Amino acid sequence: MQFTICMWQMDREQKVSKRQKGSIMEVILAEHAGFCFGVERAVEQVYEQVDTGKPIYTYGSIIHNEEVVKDLEKKGVHVIESEEQLAGITEGTVVIRAHGVPQKVCEMIEEQGLECVDATCPFVKRIHNIVETESRAGKKIVIIGNAGHPEVEGTMSWSKEPATVIESLEEAQNFVCRQGEEICIVSQTTFNYNKFQDMVEIFMEKGYNVSVVNTICNATEVRQTEARKIAAEVDVMIVIGGKHSSNTRKLYEICMQECPDTYFIQTLDDLHLDLPKSVRLVGITAGASTPNNIIEEVQNYVRINF
Repeated sequence: MQFTICMWQMDREQKVSKRQKGSIMEVILAEHAGFCFGVERAVEQVYEQVDTGKPIYTYGSIIHNEEVVKDLEKKGVHVIESEEQLAGITEGTVVIRAHGVPQKVCEMIEEQGLECVDATCPFVKRIHNIVETESRAGKKIVIIGNAGHPEVEGTMSWSKEPATVIESLEEAQNFVCRQGEEICIVSQTTFNYNKFQDMVEIFMEKGYNVSVVNTICNATEVRQTEARKIAAEVDVMIVIGGKHSSNTRKLYEICMQECPDTYFIQTLDDLHLDLPKSVRLVGITAGASTPNNIIEEVQNYVRINF
């Protein structure tokens, strides 16, 4: 065992020495890149339904990745974009996307006698339960997240009184609550962890009666921390994910803070790199909705061509 460790250390030292002399380029692939638990679970559930032969629909894109959605469409899976479209469906199975949906959509599916497969991420479902329980207890619900994001819109619907969405530090500073009002703060699962902490601190400094539930998914927090660390070490950073993916965009923003030469791509076709000879270390990470095959394509391409 000791011999193996020594050989690994020697190999590592040789690689570092070569890199310093300009003879080789290395690629660091983030350990936590690609499908998270909730996304993988949702995608698997849709593919399982394809084999039933029934008409299959997803309410909204099952995940924010165009390549996955296109593949499902080829297999006959239709995407419902609105309640109006849902109202026109008389038979088949509706799969609820990983981001969850507003409560009214669940009720419509049941009322129309359609089969429902709930692929809502369990971590998102947990937020729905918290919001419903705390709002019933009379608390004002504040959701820290991106207004208009499907997950946030779905979460808002579980509050018995209108919830408030806070997206920026400025909005947190401008927020005013009624005297004696109790506030429950939750977060979109993919929100920037450091930014969430900064916003919570603003609420605390105001002296409001606040209870905070950190509902940022642990996988998101780990992914963001790892991406920041890698980006701080490399010459070039590549972030892979759907252009509409909130968690991927946040990874891009985090990496940009550490590495100005950060590229946001959806597939290998989007990668147009002209790396100078001085580049010796390239980092790669990917959003939670990015299939492994796309990550491998990009990684192999960079290793072979640069």
